[in-house]
Amino acid sequence: MKITVRYFASIREAVGQGSEAVDTAAATLGALRDELIARGGAYATSLAHGRAVRMALNQVLSDESAALADGAEVAFFPPVTGG
Repeated sequence: MKITVRYFASIREAVGQGSEAVDTAAATLGALRDELIARGGAYATSLAHGRAVRMALNQVLSDESAALADGAEVAFFPPVTGG
């Protein structure tokens, strides 16, 4: 299936792009994250499971069990702090 993946803040800076079209077999957000981590390099570092990364599916905050569908928009971003 084809989805759009968007990266924000420090993750965008690390991977060098704000968004990309991805052809994936992943059924969930967690499986997609694993696919991206498997690319290695900046993806592995910025999306690693030990790092605090928020995910949104179609502009709704979601956890790794959220099911993907063709045409979905996924966003990865670090937690935001205010002050």
